[in-house]
Amino acid sequence: MSEPAFQDQYPDDYAHCYGCGRLHAEGHHLKSYWDGEETVCRYTPDPKYTGGFPGFLYGGMIASLIDCHGAGTAAAAKARQDGKPISRFVTASLKVDYLAPTPINTELEIRGKVVEIKGRKVIVDLVVFAAGTTCATGTVVMVQLKEQN
Repeated sequence: MSEPAFQDQYPDDYAHCYGCGRLHAEGHHLKSYWDGEETVCRYTPDPKYTGGFPGFLYGGMIASLIDCHGAGTAAAAKARQDGKPISRFVTASLKVDYLAPTPINTELEIRGKVVEIKGRKVIVDLVVFAAGTTCATGTVVMVQLKEQN
């Protein structure tokens, strides 16, 4: 991708998230980008994130992917709308529906689509795919942190 990832534009004070913070030494370092009017993140989970069945990802990790890509999507959409730099968002609500087992050691594609931007609140619908199969869907409500003076 030629543009920097959304997460790489987070201010240093807010770049420590385990899922997407570039400054978290042991984190996942998720990277999200625009793909037309949608956003996309690709991630290959390590076997250490195996769930109750060998070869498949545990549900909490799937929720984390949806949460962090949703936050990045909200931040980028709000910045695009306002013509300002990316700012940090936090999760107000996270809903996940698990539709099919999600394999490990397979590149996952997480896609986001903004449903609504209203003030500091952004709602994003997300889908997790593995090898063309829809594994999970989710909706996040993200809230922009207030600027500190």
